[in-house]
Amino acid sequence: MERQDVVFNANGVMLAGWLYRPPQAPPRHPLIVMSHGFSAVMAMGLADYAEAFARAGYGCLIYDHRNYGQSGGWPRHETDPWQQVEDMRAAVSFARTLPFVDRDRVGLWGTSYAGGHVLTVGALDKRVRCLVAQVPLVSGQRTFDSWVPADRRARFMERLLADRDRRAEGLPPGTTPAALPGSETEEWAKAVDRTGAYQNVVTLRSLELLRTYEPIAFVERIAPTPLLMVVADRDTQTPVAWQHEAFALAGEPKRLVSLPGRHYDPYMGLLSQSIDAALAWFAEHLK
Repeated sequence: MERQDVVFNANGVMLAGWLYRPPQAPPRHPLIVMSHGFSAVMAMGLADYAEAFARAGYGCLIYDHRNYGQSGGWPRHETDPWQQVEDMRAAVSFARTLPFVDRDRVGLWGTSYAGGHVLTVGALDKRVRCLVAQVPLVSGQRTFDSWVPADRRARFMERLLADRDRRAEGLPPGTTPAALPGSETEEWAKAVDRTGAYQNVVTLRSLELLRTYEPIAFVERIAPTPLLMVVADRDTQTPVAWQHEAFALAGEPKRLVSLPGRHYDPYMGLLSQSIDAALAWFAEHLK
């Protein structure tokens, strides 16, 4: 299959991506816009999904979020959810300009943090035909509280506010590791970072911005766009109970696929199952 390096303008920042075309593609074919989680880059396993989707007849556009990987943007390693939502919509716009793409058959696939973006964009942008949200973040505030223990939260909040003051003084943004030693995230990053692209750092403001982001608030507005949620039944990174709560709010058509594992298992040991679930949904609603 053909893979092409591309760049496109997303709200004033040039984003880098890989564009896949299916073998023996018709003149116009459907395309899936794909993006990764909180601090991950596209080189960390997204090609596994894109290649499988392309073999099944779909074009795929995967890209690095602004401030990460090969994409532009500043501050580096800052995850702003609302900028990423707008960038996902810009990726949809770019895809619809491609001469070999059927403009009316553009889907979204996102995982973890970008799974939350799929829910949000799916509610806001009806140009999108079909949605797959894998182990999605649904509540930034609750996720932040689950990541930062209650006995450390007040002190951590002081650190976030002090970072605001330092930035106002012209000092560099404060940062913190995204994957802590011995964590599930570190285990996954070491397994999938085949090129050494992952730098394991986010700005402190990324965590403050996480607290402002609630994809669950948009779920009721997704229908009638078809929604598949792929969840892991032992997910504690973006706790699975909240994902079930979000799914219950969604209108039809929708489907929930529950896989037996932790948050990152759909990327690794359960990769073929997560790919098959997405392909079945795209075959039903995009192809």
